[in-house]
Amino acid sequence: MNKIYRISVICLILAIILSPAAVLAADGAVSGSETISISKASLGYLGISIGAGLAAIGGGIGIGLLSASVVDASARQPEMQGKLLTLMFIAAALIEGLALFAIVVCMLCLFM
Repeated sequence: MNKIYRISVICLILAIILSPAAVLAADGAVSGSETISISKASLGYLGISIGAGLAAIGGGIGIGLLSASVVDASARQPEMQGKLLTLMFIAAALIEGLALFAIVVCMLCLFM
């Protein structure tokens, strides 16, 4: 668990550090000796990309914890494995639906 936490923190820090450069390069603001001006649109793109990334990360962590719990529970009580798998698939679908809904909301904010 500690290793996963470290990797996710490193990915988040790298995303925060590197995403403004990508947004400004996409706007054409990065060039030789010109000054860089950050517009509201580029900050909006940055916020949307961070929001969609956090939604994807949250869904992945949720499904990972869910499947780890089901494996642990089925190892303790093998006779309950069928019911546990059914409940796991229902919960995984709900988690995935929530993450997809968050990404769709971020995409809608992108085009508004």
